[in-house]
Amino acid sequence: MKNKFFGNASFTFLLILAALLLYYQFLTQPEINEDVPLPQELHPVVQENKDVLVQKAAEIGIRVLVTDGFRSFEEQNQLYEKGRSKDGQIVTHAKGGESYHNFGLAIDFALLNKQGKALWDTTYDGNGNGKSDWMEVVGIAKELGFTWGGDWNHFKDYPHLEMRFGLTINDLKRGKRPPEDALTASQN
Repeated sequence: MKNKFFGNASFTFLLILAALLLYYQFLTQPEINEDVPLPQELHPVVQENKDVLVQKAAEIGIRVLVTDGFRSFEEQNQLYEKGRSKDGQIVTHAKGGESYHNFGLAIDFALLNKQGKALWDTTYDGNGNGKSDWMEVVGIAKELGFTWGGDWNHFKDYPHLEMRFGLTINDLKRGKRPPEDALTASQN
């Protein structure tokens, strides 16, 4: 009887501890540091590598269309509502302030076929070399220091490329920013 009591008490204690930890984590989510200006465009390194990505892909016969880059918090919230309170499919799990797009550190892309139509087909081989154009673009992006959303475990975001510069979303909310000429974009 004594062991059953302590077993139940231990279980109850662990549940309370887990609830407190979750509550604490929720309460300690940083607010946006308003003393540090928010970016209004892509970070210069992201911009430069975006342009290099498009050029390198073109050199091997792949046309890349960058469909999105910097996104304001308001734009992010509108996108977040898709598939929730607005028509369409869910395309993001990030609200305003929770995406690297909001800090100028991410882009989304598509491929253009020979007729100029945007494609999100990860198996398309428009340059006819027997390889997926999508994966060729991802390979170039990774060489340039981008992290690919298709590698994520929780939510696969195949068009998404980002450069974190070793910073988390919480770091960015607290006001940390990568230097304008950062060379360590791919640090996770």
